[in-house]
Amino acid sequence: NQEIIYFFIFETKSPSVVQAPPADCVAAVVSSFVRRLNGLHRFLLSLGTGTFRRVHLVKEKTAKHFFALKVMSIPHVIRLKQEQHVHSEKSVLKEVSHPFLIRLFWMWHDEHFLYMLMEYVPSGELFSYLTTGLFYSAEIICAIEYLHSKEIVYRDLKPENILLDRDGHIKLTVFGFAKKLVDRTWTLCGTPEYLAPEVIQSKGHGRAVDWWALGILIFEMLSGFPPFFDDNLFGIYQKILAGKIDFPRHLDFHVKASDVKRHRKLKVQHISPPIVPKIAGDGDTSNFETYPKNDWDTAAPVPQKDLEIFRNWVVCACLNI
Repeated sequence: NQEIIYFFIFETKSPSVVQAPPADCVAAVVSSFVRRLNGLHRFLLSLGTGTFRRVHLVKEKTAKHFFALKVMSIPHVIRLKQEQHVHSEKSVLKEVSHPFLIRLFWMWHDEHFLYMLMEYVPSGELFSYLTTGLFYSAEIICAIEYLHSKEIVYRDLKPENILLDRDGHIKLTVFGFAKKLVDRTWTLCGTPEYLAPEVIQSKGHGRAVDWWALGILIFEMLSGFPPFFDDNLFGIYQKILAGKIDFPRHLDFHVKASDVKRHRKLKVQHISPPIVPKIAGDGDTSNFETYPKNDWDTAAPVPQKDLEIFRNWVVCACLNI
């Protein structure tokens, strides 16, 4: 299809942090997408998929920089009542800028989809590297502290939402549940195994839920499984509320993550990660699973009244550069 020659789209398994493309490159991608996106609804490959979104790898032809393009189906977003989460993700990513958080460059929408052009992180999910927990815990702590300093609660910390860049450093991604929070909120959201008791009990929760989730994540990195798990959803909730944990005998209770976190070189990424993923090149997708094609390209345009919900979802070139 001659319409998609400008952007080569691949399916990959691993996101990795490529060097940030220069501003003029991002601007070129934005300009070209605005001109060509209306006729571009057929994607060849995907980096990831969800109930209402897919993430594609795209390449700018001239400068040859790679980006991740998140595409969200507007009808699916509305049907699943995810409008608020989508707007929250946009607002948070526009505000933040941190070496351990995914970067947003641009956003736009047409009559079918919402688009977010983001940093491509090629080394895959932290889930694949859980056994090396100390270093990653320290970087995650830095990322959470930064979000909390902005009065943002993340609320969705889990291995699948943590990517590794090409040098082995972490990047938090997926900010749909993130929220500006001064006091408390009562929304039940997140992954069951990582929910704090106050979230389950609907008593109102604050930023402390991120530290609870980090504790769950550290336990999983050290043991290979979460501390509260069950085949039944309510069984998971009951175990969380009971608060009883069986620690495997091999666990080391003196992991001393604070020793790494206190090192001022951590944030500027001058400490070598324990794992440097093998990447053949900037566009390597070997760390990602393959996903079947979807039929979104056959969807009818969204009515104007539905598009009004996303009237502020406009072109914002070169964010966080």
